[in-house]
Amino acid sequence: MSVPKPLQGDYQPYWDDYFRLLPEGDATLLLQEQLKEVVSLYVSFGEEKSLYRYADGKWSLKEVLGHLIDTERTSSYRLMCIARGDKVPLPRHPEHFVNGTRFDRRPLIDLVEEFRAVRASTLALAKGLTAEEWRRAGIINDTRTTAAAIGYFIAAHTCHHLDVVRERYMGG
Repeated sequence: MSVPKPLQGDYQPYWDDYFRLLPEGDATLLLQEQLKEVVSLYVSFGEEKSLYRYADGKWSLKEVLGHLIDTERTSSYRLMCIARGDKVPLPRHPEHFVNGTRFDRRPLIDLVEEFRAVRASTLALAKGLTAEEWRRAGIINDTRTTAAAIGYFIAAHTCHHLDVVRERYMGG
């Protein structure tokens, strides 16, 4: 089932900046393609390079990957809640989760495998949703948000951080 890009009014206004990064297409296919891209890119860094920070106070490459994992895990939970018709308002995802652990202490391959597992779980959820479930809306951070918008947000958020990695960590 194809999941079209959500319309304005179906998501947080600041998500527009993320959504502009995505090509038109099915959210589920975008998530599948990204899985290969993230794994391939991160495996290419190796352990030493994965600790690189492009400036003082900025996240290491491992921390960026940890942030992607945390964001996807919480966003996938929100996707499930809204797709299943839960009407309980959900809070915004706190970026400070990265500061609550030390991703740099973990082997890079473990983080890559965790990303792979979380993305596989997201894909399994997404592939099982009906058209009606994708259209359902709930409240995130006091804003009406559809399940489809969350699926796109997961892909767009990852795309944003991959762009940052390429530009600031890999020099363009």
